[in-house]
Amino acid sequence: MNTQSHPALEWVPPTGIQLRKAGVQFDAVRLDGDRGREVADRLARMTGGDPGPVVESGSGRRCVYFLVAAGSTAHHAWPEEVTRLTSGPYRVCYIPVPALEGQTWPLAWRYPPTAADRLVHTLLLRTALEADPVAEPR
Repeated sequence: MNTQSHPALEWVPPTGIQLRKAGVQFDAVRLDGDRGREVADRLARMTGGDPGPVVESGSGRRCVYFLVAAGSTAHHAWPEEVTRLTSGPYRVCYIPVPALEGQTWPLAWRYPPTAADRLVHTLLLRTALEADPVAEPR
């Protein structure tokens, strides 16, 4: 998959990595480490393999970014381990977005975008966060 086959994905850079301002096309929910990867995979199982766009970092805290609709994280209680990347009065956040192909290390798509209007559903993400990983079948 590349940006030429999906011209509607204007926010995906053709090469490398770019920062996108939160609140314009989307916001993000960040979850660090293995917990973020577990939640991303749980969400993928819940959605038949298409959870929406999820970016992961291979260095540092090994962050996982769930791209959600702008404004959709407000007015919800989130676990302490979650960082919301949003914009508002006196607050600006930037979300790293890698190209679909090529050299983008340390960022990569754990689950690439499939359509311009397809983002991670915030309520499903909250459900995946609250699920008990011990009770989940493998």
